Amino acid sequence: MSELVLDGVTVSRGAGPVISDVSLTVRGGEVLALVGPNGAGKTSLIESISGVVGHSAGSLSLDGERIDRLSRVTRARKGIVHIEQGRAVFPSLTVRENLSLTARTPAELEAALAPFPELEKRIDSATALLSGGEQQMVVLARAFAAKPKILLIDEMSLGLAPVVFMRLVPIVQSIAESGVGVLLVEQFTQLALGIAREAVVVAGGRVSFQGTAEDLHADPQLLHRAYLGG
Repeated sequence: MSELVLDGVTVSRGAGPVISDVSLTVRGGEVLALVGPNGAGKTSLIESISGVVGHSAGSLSLDGERIDRLSRVTRARKGIVHIEQGRAVFPSLTVRENLSLTARTPAELEAALAPFPELEKRIDSATALLSGGEQQMVVLARAFAAKPKILLIDEMSLGLAPVVFMRLVPIVQSIAESGVGVLLVEQFTQLALGIAREAVVVAGGRVSFQGTAEDLHADPQLLHRAYLGG
């Protein structure tokens, strides 16, 4: 399975770094939760992985190959798929048309829909008519159809009630179980920790905790200290 390795990554915006010296590994078949307070630099970090922004120090490798100097498009072709904040769907298009942007054959469309039985029932509906949770399913299905090695998910729950987010949790788990490495940035910390194997907490632009999600999930004081910077 694939492996994404960050070694000492620093990302700068404006006058100084927003992320400093971050090292982590995302492994195929696993979910890694990246959590921390607002403004900690989580989004900047995953944007540096997908190539939305550059990094000023450190290295990024996919399956042993440096991807630092590759364009965003090339990284995507190599299997780095990034779901950005918000529900990036084309509302005037049907579910089928949205998915056809990455699922280009009937077989690929069928495979993309496999984890999403709810979408099969709405396949010819305009995406604008779907609920927020269903629209997020479209985003996930479209990303899955792109055959990612590593899937970066930034705030999947944004604008969704926790009960709706919980409907998406088994889908993320099934994507990981198919062999995809998932890096999940999430505001619902406890829910994210509940589906992840490993966890990284970023506070003040630096890693303040790195270990098993189970340990962090089970110890509120440890989580609190990590959010305060360790």
